Amino acid sequence: MASTYSTNLKLELIGTGEQAGTWGTTTNTNLGTALEQSIVGKADVAMSSTTITLTLTNSNAAQDARAIYLNLTGSPGGAADLEVPAIEKPYIVKNGSDQEVTILVSGQTGVAIPTGKTAIVYNNGTDVVTAIDYIPGVETASLVATTADINGGSIDGATLGTNSAITEADIDNININGNTISTTDTNGSLTLTPDGTGEVVTTKFMSGVFSDKLTAIGNLGSSYTLNASNGTVFTATLDQGCTFSVNNSNQTASRSSSFTLILTRGSGGPFTFLLDPGGPTWYAADGTLSPTTTDGSVDIWFFFTIDGGSSWYISIPIKNASSI
Repeated sequence: MASTYSTNLKLELIGTGEQAGTWGTTTNTNLGTALEQSIVGKADVAMSSTTITLTLTNSNAAQDARAIYLNLTGSPGGAADLEVPAIEKPYIVKNGSDQEVTILVSGQTGVAIPTGKTAIVYNNGTDVVTAIDYIPGVETASLVATTADINGGSIDGATLGTNSAITEADIDNININGNTISTTDTNGSLTLTPDGTGEVVTTKFMSGVFSDKLTAIGNLGSSYTLNASNGTVFTATLDQGCTFSVNNSNQTASRSSSFTLILTRGSGGPFTFLLDPGGPTWYAADGTLSPTTTDGSVDIWFFFTIDGGSSWYISIPIKNASSI
């Protein structure tokens, strides 16, 4: 009876009474080539296109699809598929190509492996699946998002659900249950926008001198309504008589808010800087404010509210600022 071959690894099975005087060569090839390749062997697979297929034939000679370790290289030109035979076999796959590669049985879903990552997978004879999803004694809570903390959110546009692994090395924009967290500059600024409030909370991780966001308004014109959500420090020029107010839409009654206005008086004055009597309720020491009126003078105004912007407490801690 002629030789047959095993289903998964294609080991040559010598028929009874066959290969007299030569069966040792076949056995040694089975053990030293085919079986050894499936246990410790490596195959370099060049991903030269978006679909690469590995096949197994009835031969105990070395074959890439039999190797335990698949080292992927090359530039497939886009997200690629590596098709393997429908056999029962584990693989360790290192994706050294420059694109994401999905290892799968043809027509199935498989497992996607990002570029630069190595995965342990198992071919169950129907498709390739993840081989390991739990290691006893290893803490995974910080690496896996669950519905308890992230439900339908996203990281850099990628939707997260139950047990979605967070693999971004640098999170630029994460959405958690409608709350957006994003890094805004290289100084480590973290901005959190809770859902439904329109409120923005910013935390700085810094060394050195603290700095606030500065917004330059320019000329105020005859009337101006300041949007305090644009920053905490504003510069403006009084180029004519101006009626000034503050937009309260971004204020929350349960939070205090404040901002500073650095006001420079333009030439051709004196010009009147009037706090809009039809706007919020204004409070000042002794019920009056005494800004300077000299052309080119600089006054520092400080505004503070504790009732969501319905009323503002105001002072001018620095009047007619000049160099010393």
